[in-house]
Amino acid sequence: MAIPPELEAQILRYYHAEQWRVGTIATQLRVHHSVVTRVLAQAGLPHTTGAPRPSQIDPYLPFLRETLARFPRLTASRLYAMVRARGYPGGPDHFRALVARQRPRPPAAAYRRLRTLPGEQGQIDWAHFGKLTIGRAARPLMAFVMVLSYSRHLFLRFFLDARMENFLRGHVAGFQAFGGVPRVLLYDHLKSAVLERVGDAIRFHPTLLACAGHYRYEPRPVAVARGNEKGRVERAIRYTRDSFFAAREFRDLDDLNAQATAWCRGPAAERPCPEDRTQSVQAVFAAEQPRLLPLPATPFPTEERVAVQAGKTPYVRFDRNDYSIPPDRVQRTLTVLATPTAVRIVAGAEVLATHPRSYDQGAPIEDPTHLQALVDHKRAARQHRGTDRLAAAVPQSRELLTQAAHKGDNLGTITAALLRLLARYGATELAAAIDAALAQGVPHPNAVRLALERRREAQERPPPLGLPLPPAVTARERPIRPHALTDYDRLSATDATLEADHD
Repeated sequence: MAIPPELEAQILRYYHAEQWRVGTIATQLRVHHSVVTRVLAQAGLPHTTGAPRPSQIDPYLPFLRETLARFPRLTASRLYAMVRARGYPGGPDHFRALVARQRPRPPAAAYRRLRTLPGEQGQIDWAHFGKLTIGRAARPLMAFVMVLSYSRHLFLRFFLDARMENFLRGHVAGFQAFGGVPRVLLYDHLKSAVLERVGDAIRFHPTLLACAGHYRYEPRPVAVARGNEKGRVERAIRYTRDSFFAAREFRDLDDLNAQATAWCRGPAAERPCPEDRTQSVQAVFAAEQPRLLPLPATPFPTEERVAVQAGKTPYVRFDRNDYSIPPDRVQRTLTVLATPTAVRIVAGAEVLATHPRSYDQGAPIEDPTHLQALVDHKRAARQHRGTDRLAAAVPQSRELLTQAAHKGDNLGTITAALLRLLARYGATELAAAIDAALAQGVPHPNAVRLALERRREAQERPPPLGLPLPPAVTARERPIRPHALTDYDRLSATDATLEADHD
């Protein structure tokens, strides 16, 4: 940074004529002391600083340097305890600043520029872009980034997690976008790619190896602590953050991916190629694309396959949500086959249910036919249990229900009415009343009820009121005993006698 000539003149005059020190000049002129030092050096008059003041740590510097040379990562707190035990009287805060000056610095590493042939290499990595709220669920927004090392052509696809299925879907979609496959793909130490590494021994994920065999490319992890080997994908991620995602507005994940595809084919492809800035990335990729490996006839399968346990309710839990199944398939192990848009529930080769996939949390995804089947099953079960209980007590009821069914009557209503009559009158009376109703050709509870009342009156028995009536019994079901009219005749005779006496 250039300084005005007047300021240079003032610095030189105060230093020579007034004999001010560098610090005094810097303070009075409100400039940094390095500015004053530079002006004096350019004038050919470098200043000389006085001898540094002695410090309490000076006697301990040889010990600190020797210890740090052997253990360069030793913490300042441990070093302070060691010199404190050797007589150092200073405090810990100032000691930390002094140790930082003595700690050895690793030498700067020089890297060779890596160059690749057209179609030879691609680089892949995940990048985290915050969270996306869907209903009650907050899901991580992950970007799958694939870049061709030669042309720097970019593929970008967003997912709601970084699981293996989405990792494979990113590969398949990227190869289709490029129209081919690079011969080598470099991976960072992703759990989706490398399960274990001990020195040079690497154990890849078996599913990734199957994908690599399907597309005939070589998966290759970068060396440990050698980030320069995958610098192209790292720069592509940074470029994506700054040029695409910053201040980006989108409705949902599909809208975001549609915008990402348009951006990769547009601005990202039209930028200058770092290897040859006279050409665009799109132009260099057009020359590289024929060198890629051809795509196989079919894409690699990427469906999620998960075994799930159906409980007592007709639902299975998958990816935080509940999906309905037929009610006759409860309490067994089923299989979920899921794509980004659909969920299939199968039992062996039989498809039990197909639902749209939900990324919400705790949401029930239901097929109305499953719920209706459950309702029908419960109703039939209740009717079946009532019919069995009625037939066990009164076998004649089977014939009445059979004839009622032929007439199209509601068997559930008839069964419930007969069960109430059974509770009031008992099995013997009900059996006789059913026989009477069938003899009249009226298979209906009202005919049975009238037959029961006739038998009760003929036997001069009181109404069966000792038993508590259910709340559902209606007024028309209660027996009504007509009052004798002789009481009214007696009252009329009494009135006539009173009138005669009065006259």
